[in-house]
Amino acid sequence: QVHLVESGGGLVQPGGSLTLSCTAEGNIFSVFKMGYYRQVLGKERELVAEINSGGVTKYLDSVAGRFTISSSNDKKTIDLHMTALSSEDTALYYCHLDGRWGAGILIRSEWGKGTQVTVSS
Repeated sequence: QVHLVESGGGLVQPGGSLTLSCTAEGNIFSVFKMGYYRQVLGKERELVAEINSGGVTKYLDSVAGRFTISSSNDKKTIDLHMTALSSEDTALYYCHLDGRWGAGILIRSEWGKGTQVTVSS
């Protein structure tokens, strides 16, 4: 069984910084990509940032230049360093993993439980 352990959410003032971390635990054969999505009540979940096994990153346009995603050498831990935060970044942030584990060769997906980020003075 694979699960994602998230940490780092909380309350931060506008203009501040925060780092989210996520570690994939379990018998994972390989990681294809990991990333963070976010969701605000009443809106669809959106991709914030992701990094694949080759180190290629992808960002939501509104966070590019402010957020940086990185991964550990074994690719099973990611950090999302967020700067210049504004109230528009307030959301529930979910870690996401695509990889291979268990029986078969299909790429599987797993979601974290979510960590709240609130930007407010």
